[in-house]
Amino acid sequence: MTRSRQWACGALLASALSSPLCAQTIAITGGTVFPVSGPKIDNGTVVITNGRIVAVGASVSIPADAQRIDARGKWVTPGLFHAATGLGLGAGGAQLMRDDDETLHADNTAVGGTTDDRRRGDVNATFLVANGLDPKAIAIPIARGGGVTTAVAMPGGALVSGQAALIDLAGDRVQAMLARGSLAMVGVLGGGARDAGGGSRAGAVHRWLDLLRDARVYDAKKDDIEENDFRPLAASWDELAALVPVTKGVLPLYLEANRQSDIETALRLARQYGVKLVVRGANEGWRMARELAEAQVPVVVDVHENIPSFDGLEARSDNAALLKAAGVKVILAGGDPGGAYALRWQGGHAVRNGLSWDDALLAMTLEPARAFGVAADYGSLEAGKWGNVVVWSGDPLDFASKADVVLVRGAVQALESRWTELLAKYRTLPPKPF
Repeated sequence: MTRSRQWACGALLASALSSPLCAQTIAITGGTVFPVSGPKIDNGTVVITNGRIVAVGASVSIPADAQRIDARGKWVTPGLFHAATGLGLGAGGAQLMRDDDETLHADNTAVGGTTDDRRRGDVNATFLVANGLDPKAIAIPIARGGGVTTAVAMPGGALVSGQAALIDLAGDRVQAMLARGSLAMVGVLGGGARDAGGGSRAGAVHRWLDLLRDARVYDAKKDDIEENDFRPLAASWDELAALVPVTKGVLPLYLEANRQSDIETALRLARQYGVKLVVRGANEGWRMARELAEAQVPVVVDVHENIPSFDGLEARSDNAALLKAAGVKVILAGGDPGGAYALRWQGGHAVRNGLSWDDALLAMTLEPARAFGVAADYGSLEAGKWGNVVVWSGDPLDFASKADVVLVRGAVQALESRWTELLAKYRTLPPKPF
């Protein structure tokens, strides 16, 4: 590397900006490293080459040409993995359409307006949110500034809402940020699915049973079905074909279920059809903790959902801690469509209500990576994984701490966002012009 190029890279790293000019090897040195997959390392080093972690430890050989990031006095963790967002999908996330031309948010609340994601009906298994990703979405740099480096971008608004995507929060092109276009099939049980069942939970469950059964039938008798020598099916051929990987346990079913009875139903569906299930919500999950643990079903919990509602009368603040104590694989992810700073707040509130600090960090990094089958690349600081790393000023679950340096796939990212611009503008009054 020439002296001028070396100087340019050092200046960029110091200002936390990424550049294609930067060295292919970066060493984060002197910090307290939390690999997640193992014990913390005092005065640790993380070496990243060509975007991948190559070494983590207290006595690591650092290549002579590596660009160094001084993390002395700081905490080093994997980038946070947000398992439930609308990042890159617009202000309201990916929305579907009702018959009255009102858009539906992920929680099925209606707002006036239109959307490009116009699909009607309760089965939208072929719907891919990856087709609507916007790398310039304003929430992406905000989330990245909060230490989120990887996120599940998911659809909402129907019994079968469509297929979620996995994204890394870097890049100015869709293909640069898209890690997996089809990560999981997103669906709903319980209160959010009643419209699909004629206004009843029982009807929605019956609809799910019909869909999973007919997806298997379609897979086994495709030729007969497409020759129209078969009975009517629960959905169109293409929608059933998209559900076939779910019935084979290849594509996870990411299913919202909050009441105890809804979680029981979800587990029954998974057993009956061999589904790889991930439960989202689980407001009354603590009542089903033993069954969820025995079934080895991961649960995505929003610890802020702790007030009784018609979709979970027995919600409680220590839900995550009780699930974890029973052996459930717990993931923390709130109902934050932008996925900004709320994930750290989830961790802090979970610890306040009984979850250990180590388990809270696990629930925001490695556990979601495991649940969605991407732990070979994400979730911990280990050789071979993507260099998604955050250097924090202090404890990431302390509101007073901040992300000082964020790396995505080994590239140091800019931390400026609309939030930081507004902060700079209104820090003094009258505000400074942009």
